[in-house]
Amino acid sequence: MADPGTSASSRPDEWPDWPARPSPVLALNRMGSFDWDLDTGLIHLDARAHEVLDLLPEEFDGRPEALAGRVPRAESLRLDTLVAQAMRNGSEHYGAYFRVRLRDGTLRWAHTQGRIRRDDTGRPHRVIGILRDATPELEESDARRDRAALDEARRRRTGVVQSATAALAHARTVDDVIDALKDTAGLPHLGATGVVMGLVEGDRIVLVAEGPDGGYADEGARVTRIDEAYPMSEAVRTLSPRFIESPREFAERYPALWPHLTGLRITAAAYLPLIAQARPIGAVGLLYSDRSGFTPEDRDVLVAVGSSIAQSLQRAMLYEQRTDLAEGLQQAMLPRTIPSVPGCDIAVRYRAASAAGTLGRDIGGDWYDLIPLPGGRVGAVIGDVQGHDTHAAAVMGQLRIVLRAYAAEGHPPATVMARASVFLHELDTDRFATCLYAEADLATGVIQAVRAGHIDPLLRHGGGACRRAPVPGGLPLGLSAEFGQLSYPVGTIELDPGDTLVLCTDGLVERPGADLDDGVRALAALVASGPEEVRALADRLIELAGRRRGDDDAALLLLRRRERESQGAGRRLRRHVAPGDPAALGGARRTIRTAARAWGLGRHADDIALVADELITNVLLHTEGFAVVTLRLLSDTGRRLRVEVEDSSSALPRRREAGENGMTGRGLLLVETLADGWGVEARGGGKCVWAEFALPGPAAAPAEEPARAVRPAAPEPPGRES
Repeated sequence: MADPGTSASSRPDEWPDWPARPSPVLALNRMGSFDWDLDTGLIHLDARAHEVLDLLPEEFDGRPEALAGRVPRAESLRLDTLVAQAMRNGSEHYGAYFRVRLRDGTLRWAHTQGRIRRDDTGRPHRVIGILRDATPELEESDARRDRAALDEARRRRTGVVQSATAALAHARTVDDVIDALKDTAGLPHLGATGVVMGLVEGDRIVLVAEGPDGGYADEGARVTRIDEAYPMSEAVRTLSPRFIESPREFAERYPALWPHLTGLRITAAAYLPLIAQARPIGAVGLLYSDRSGFTPEDRDVLVAVGSSIAQSLQRAMLYEQRTDLAEGLQQAMLPRTIPSVPGCDIAVRYRAASAAGTLGRDIGGDWYDLIPLPGGRVGAVIGDVQGHDTHAAAVMGQLRIVLRAYAAEGHPPATVMARASVFLHELDTDRFATCLYAEADLATGVIQAVRAGHIDPLLRHGGGACRRAPVPGGLPLGLSAEFGQLSYPVGTIELDPGDTLVLCTDGLVERPGADLDDGVRALAALVASGPEEVRALADRLIELAGRRRGDDDAALLLLRRRERESQGAGRRLRRHVAPGDPAALGGARRTIRTAARAWGLGRHADDIALVADELITNVLLHTEGFAVVTLRLLSDTGRRLRVEVEDSSSALPRRREAGENGMTGRGLLLVETLADGWGVEARGGGKCVWAEFALPGPAAAPAEEPARAVRPAAPEPPGRES
């Protein structure tokens, strides 16, 4: 409303007969006027001003003291202070709201606005102004403020529920739910200073989160029965909240619990049942240290928050159950222990997928295995079944078993892989698997590797350099059998003492938006810069893979050949060669040659391999069983190398003259020519044919080390008959 003093027609001090005649403008606006003569101290009020102050004309004699019955003392002092301040600072106007006590004792609001008149010296000598009833105006303003406050409170309550729900939406575990409640987006919005939570286990409630600074309860109260006199127990038992509005109420209702809270300055608390699918799964208590009582609106908000907590808690409990099941199944499918293999250090690691909260995707088909083989060899397996679910894990478990069985039967790597592919195809599943099987001879460092659609291994040398070791490959397991391409090429890797073979699944190299080759190069760089000890290196690699939070699981197997021991007696190599297996014969020949070179016998390596080949061939041609070949360094009478070939036949070998075509009868003659001695010994139900080579002087390292390049195993000509 406009200030009447600013309108020329409403300024009473400009009327000639003021204050004798009231202003029609003021009367029209339901305003009264006053004229206060500061020299005499008297105040003149018009009729409307008397009405505003609820005064009869005969009740007011013009003295300010006569207004004491209508203007409360506190209001009068406030008005006097306001007017005096305006006079001192040279103001011409002032205005204020004040309360008036009516004759029936009730109070109403009035508003005054005055104009200070000064003489030629600037001294105030007169105040004229208006009075009006401000009660309707302020009541309407109060109503607006009340409506605004109600709207704001409603928005705040809605915001609290939304904020709590949003904070809980990403909780995957029970600990995540508790952390979300304690976070800045949780309890502070509710005004609570602490939270306690208990989960129902049978007829008990187990405390899983304590109040502020712990110390919520003694040891006996951390596990309570549902029928006990505790607020959580009551909330769970009755499926209804418990609101405690004062320390006295807390002490009276729960005397067993209250002594443990006296030092926490708790003034109120709300215990809410957590109900999911019509059954209680727990209870949560919100503790307050600065409030007493709960309005109906507060209770509604807390009940809504309790419902959100219950939903998140049920989801978290289900996730943890599924995770425990997945981890248990995965661990049951993977090897329980890794055998200790002489001559090498082994480390294996597995990391489950971390697909953004998707239940069931924390289990997959990645696996590793280590298989001890005859003759000091070891088979290393790494593989990945398509998919991330329990079916993939089940297929993985079956594949691991059959691969181990085929390898333990003595089949060469290519045969092991082919048979495993046929097995997977006959399972009548829609899954395929990638796999790499490496058979390592730790005495010689020769590794024969077969790859079925898997990524290549890495080879870290003793000096720290790491490179990719390409292995020729075939189709993944299952697909090769389906398309009739079961011939898997075999690659050879030479592992020097101190070298480490790195086998892994693509979870360690795949990155969103990056090429697979880039991922392999990045992994090689990590391996090269990592610690030398295989367990520490494995920990670092799997930790870095976990930081990427990929949606694929990862398996890792590291095999490090130990440093070469002293050159001397006791070195031994043993191999089994099956009949009708040319690949096994060729592999034994290569292994023997490589072993001789590794032992510092490079000048004699070809002769040793040729003699061993002739003796093995005799067994395979003239007996029906396996040939067992053994190489040993002896030092009893000088330094010698002995080649022994055992079989199950008691028939002794004999020299024969070469036939007309010159293709047979030369085997033992060749042995006699190349070796420094040979002979036959009876061994149980069979025999052992041996040959020895004299090795003058200490062993010296070969002038030229064999190349470390990986090469496919070329078929070798069949052995010659003696």
